[in-house]
Amino acid sequence: NTKPQLEIWADDVKCSHGATTGALDEEPVFYLRSRGIDADKAKALLMFAFANDVLERIKSEPFKTHVAELIGKRLQQEL
Repeated sequence: NTKPQLEIWADDVKCSHGATTGALDEEPVFYLRSRGIDADKAKALLMFAFANDVLERIKSEPFKTHVAELIGKRLQQEL
């Protein structure tokens, strides 16, 4: 799971890229599982919630919907 962040300074025309990776926190997975959601579905929900932080910044609704569908399909393939 990565969340890229670009910082571009127009004066210097430099670009840097950072990303974070890590495992899902098991506490939210446990909570969802205690509510009857299977482990794979719980993980997919949490990963989609993480991706939704980026989706919320997309202003074009058709593009946002398209990206959300792509993310959903990718999560289904991964799990």
